[in-house]
Amino acid sequence: MKRLAVVLVLLSMLALVVYGSKQVATYPDVDREEKIPGDMWKRGPETDQHKPILHSDEFKEPIPLPYPVNTAGFEDSPFILPDGKTLYFFYTPDVRIPPEKQVLDEVSGIWVTHKEGTSWSKPERVWLQEPGKLSLDGAVAIQGDEMWFASAREGYTGVNMFTARSVDGKWVDWEYAGDYLMKEIQIGEVHLHGDDLYFHSDRPGGKGDYDIWVTTRIGNSWTDPVNIEVVNTETMDGYPFVSQDGNELWFTRTYLGTPGIFRSIKENGVWGEPELIVSQFAGEPTLDNEGNLYFVHHYFEDGVMVDADIYVAYRK
Repeated sequence: MKRLAVVLVLLSMLALVVYGSKQVATYPDVDREEKIPGDMWKRGPETDQHKPILHSDEFKEPIPLPYPVNTAGFEDSPFILPDGKTLYFFYTPDVRIPPEKQVLDEVSGIWVTHKEGTSWSKPERVWLQEPGKLSLDGAVAIQGDEMWFASAREGYTGVNMFTARSVDGKWVDWEYAGDYLMKEIQIGEVHLHGDDLYFHSDRPGGKGDYDIWVTTRIGNSWTDPVNIEVVNTETMDGYPFVSQDGNELWFTRTYLGTPGIFRSIKENGVWGEPELIVSQFAGEPTLDNEGNLYFVHHYFEDGVMVDADIYVAYRK
């Protein structure tokens, strides 16, 4: 959700309004499509006023993932696991609803779908908060059994990064990333590669707007962040993703007024000048080990965002 940068109104007080004094022992059984308003309809390439533009001959033309991944709701912020068979994404049924109300609808948050043959399974909600407590979660990054995610939740001010670990197929032990990362380094959305944490931030010392930085985990500590200068500009450079072999850094940059996807290749240990891969409302790249490129595409009509889908550009 991307754009989890929101003004949230005292979540703990909202919880009292919604739940009263009752203790909610289990997670609700939710159907995300039931929450889609009747006036929302599914957009697609046939009606898209600003289709993604491919600038590389390494990939086939981008296409939206089929139902049940994409719906008339708002699918955003994808993360594909290396085997290409598990996809996490953020979902909210109505992008017109402000985040302080999305947090109450029981379906806005992180969902996961699994590839079975050539089809995707019906997505399931990923719960990262205790039953009965409010949170709005998104921006997943996973390495092995470790998850990083952004969350606006009770007991915290604004949006922060959290971690979780996978145990018996469930994400548990949610923990705040800590004041050093959040308040001193000022990390935004992240990607973990080995012990290197890539992140975007508008912290001081950058070139302007969001820049991409990296810090390295040593035991329980993190090194001073390093600005990856070659990929950064005075405009927005963010939402980093590093290929599993560590040789490709993918990110989102503003290009001709809208988000576009760029790639930097590492040669002899040095990141190279970025190249444009997909432009026009394309962002938040994530790749599987086959090199297939997944990203979010936002649909705009008359200057208003009306829908978002997860797209894929398959490697040739």
